[in-house]
Amino acid sequence: MTTLELDRPPGVAAARDRTFAGLRAAMPPGIMGEALRCSGQLLAELPHRPELERNLVLVAFGGGKDSAYMLAFVRAMQLILDRVHGRTFRMRVATNRHPGMPRAVMENIDREYHALGLYDDPDCELLLVDGDEISEFDVASPQREHVIRRNRIDILMTGHRTFADGRPTFCNSCNLSVFNAFGLAASYGEGADVLITGDSPQEQHQYTFWVGRLARRLRTQGTPQPTPDKRNSNGFGRILGQLDDISQAYFADIHGADPAAITERRVNSAVPDRLKFFTVYGETAYRAGDHFDLLTGFLGFQFDDLAFSFTESDCANPALMAHLRGLKAEHVFDRSYDEGLTEYVSFALNLMRKKDIPEELVEMMRVRYASADAPLRMRQAADEYALKTFGLTDEQLVCMTYSPFVGQGEGLDRFFEREHPHLTARLADIHALLAGTRNDAELESELERISGLTPSQLRVLYSRPAHSKSAQSKETTPVIDLILAGDPHKAVIETRHSKDGPDTFEQISGR
Repeated sequence: MTTLELDRPPGVAAARDRTFAGLRAAMPPGIMGEALRCSGQLLAELPHRPELERNLVLVAFGGGKDSAYMLAFVRAMQLILDRVHGRTFRMRVATNRHPGMPRAVMENIDREYHALGLYDDPDCELLLVDGDEISEFDVASPQREHVIRRNRIDILMTGHRTFADGRPTFCNSCNLSVFNAFGLAASYGEGADVLITGDSPQEQHQYTFWVGRLARRLRTQGTPQPTPDKRNSNGFGRILGQLDDISQAYFADIHGADPAAITERRVNSAVPDRLKFFTVYGETAYRAGDHFDLLTGFLGFQFDDLAFSFTESDCANPALMAHLRGLKAEHVFDRSYDEGLTEYVSFALNLMRKKDIPEELVEMMRVRYASADAPLRMRQAADEYALKTFGLTDEQLVCMTYSPFVGQGEGLDRFFEREHPHLTARLADIHALLAGTRNDAELESELERISGLTPSQLRVLYSRPAHSKSAQSKETTPVIDLILAGDPHKAVIETRHSKDGPDTFEQISGR
């Protein structure tokens, strides 16, 4: 008996045997063979091969369908090495929680952890990252108010620059927070040795190239030069450092001269120099359609009506993106809510197919929005979600679709004429207030109620340009445009910007 076995709590070996037997029975044919081969490759990359328990492997776990399979596959590798060598690596599973992650995602994660026997395994560490706060995973843990507040402001400030275009409005700040969580999880405690990913080496190279190029381009917009520790760090630390540069440029543009807003949104890059990437790409296929029974059976994964939303199975924000398109059609374009919703659904279903999402899931989403009562039902669900999750009222969402404050208030006249005609007589006062030449507490309070933003935040918007509304427009928002330029989650659609036409083209984005 090894020293490691003597140090284990009683029953660990039996529990691992039960989990392994359950996984082997639930896995599609051949998957365990893939896990066996991959575990041998991982073993060759671990720095402490004679003492496997000294190695810490990090799995970034979003809680969606693909990461659920990834976690099950890595757990199989961990158990295989234990069966072969009588000891195995330690596994750290870290989930970045953002406000758009509904309770249903936490419950999916909890069921998966139970199914994989992670809660009672001393070699498994389960972490939850909320902003810059790290805690042990707890399914009953409430969302953190400061993270909700921060995300709400980011949504409004970006949405008001982009006419509520889905991808930048909801995903820009969220994506940066995900990488910050990677950095925090990799550096937590004594730090991780290996970060497991499902990306191919080519995808990793392409993403690294894109991040580096974007960071250099944004640096010409006034971002500080990278600090020496970023230049000298390892590959992942260098990427995180470049993402931190991107974060600083982005949030300086979005929030203006607010050092606190920029600082609290920085990306942690202080990961251990020894940290390596290890990819399972090429060893296993983790499309949900290839292992649907494993997901919905053994792992207990449930496709919740909000958490499963178009391309995402761990985020409800795409449902809100569709809702905003409906609101824009109804209020800005003087068409019907249903037409706008249909435009977004058509775009998002095509996006699902481009991302090779199983056809049965595409059909599930199509059916959700296809019935006669779907527009009203999904509108009510999105309204409730926006208010409950972000504290955003329908009035504030409508305001965001106009983006009336940007570009020196170019859209103020039309917005107030259509939505708040009682304030049209005060347009000159509103311009003066936004320009910072007038103070009016009552008017400031009214604008904050309508927009959800403080007077200082509205003044930042007033000083910033709007993102282009059409595919042919030459209007630019350099930072937002540069980020969106390399993003595949967009398309040019044919639409109408008024009730009776004419037909025009517009780029929209989303998930």
